Amino acid sequence: MKNEHSRRQFLKAGIATTAAALTGGPASIVGTPRAHASQFPDLVVVHGRRPAENARAAVEALGGMGRFVKPGNKVVIKPNMSFARTPEQASNTNPDVVAEVARLCADAGASRISVLDNVLQAPQDCLSLSKIPAACQAIPRTTVQNIQARRLFREIKVPKGIEFKSMEVIGEVLDADVLIATPVGKSHSSAGVSLSMKGMMGLIYDRVSFHSRHNLHQAVVDMVTVLKPHLVVMDATRILSDGGPGGPGKVIPMDLVIASTDMVAADAQMVALGEWYGKKFKPDQVRHIRLAAEQGLGRMDLEKLNVKSVKI
Repeated sequence: MKNEHSRRQFLKAGIATTAAALTGGPASIVGTPRAHASQFPDLVVVHGRRPAENARAAVEALGGMGRFVKPGNKVVIKPNMSFARTPEQASNTNPDVVAEVARLCADAGASRISVLDNVLQAPQDCLSLSKIPAACQAIPRTTVQNIQARRLFREIKVPKGIEFKSMEVIGEVLDADVLIATPVGKSHSSAGVSLSMKGMMGLIYDRVSFHSRHNLHQAVVDMVTVLKPHLVVMDATRILSDGGPGGPGKVIPMDLVIASTDMVAADAQMVALGEWYGKKFKPDQVRHIRLAAEQGLGRMDLEKLNVKSVKI
């Protein structure tokens, strides 16, 4: 019964977040009045030479971490740390961005901050080379973990799924009050790009089937109907322009952080700002971004959004 209650609460939060993305408001799970949402931009793009400062400025421009995290909340932060690569190789999220987001959560009074991923290569090497555990070590109530044991996952239904109707998700995610995505901007040989939506695959058990038994783009969209973060803080300090998701590939310095409550908009903005495979692309050329927008999970019409640019 406890598991079922947690699942219902999580799905309710996902529905609330989806409604918020459509109306411009935040998820009701964090208790922020919907009427106040109009004072915040839809997207924030911060340019500066210090990744941590960029991350802090981006969150502050969206109303501060207190808009999302309340005292006592349990928070899950989902970065990219799936590959045994250094931050400079741009397969994993810049550790300074992840640590700053965790620090903001701690300052907001979070009771537990879990930085989680289901990594693809040797766990010890992935975590060590990413430098994310070391960056987060001094932040109160924060742990960095690789989650792979099946007993730590729980099955949930995907009511709006087309490719699948259920999936196994890390139990700690289902029990969290707030989910924050901190992906790095990178290319992906199958999906085109791996950003906040594709990055949610690091929270599920069976990642292989997305590529082998399902239409990948629709499967990603199915997944984010129930795994939809309350906040996206995307690391574009440097992007992996080709050779992704694991690299090696061409790394382009951008000195940016992108933040939004709308993961579709955040991904669309990253696509529009970056160079991929030596070319420029529009968001609607990435199929899972287009499908997510068509299904009402967020917006990709960047020209109609309130985008705030900050230079520090």
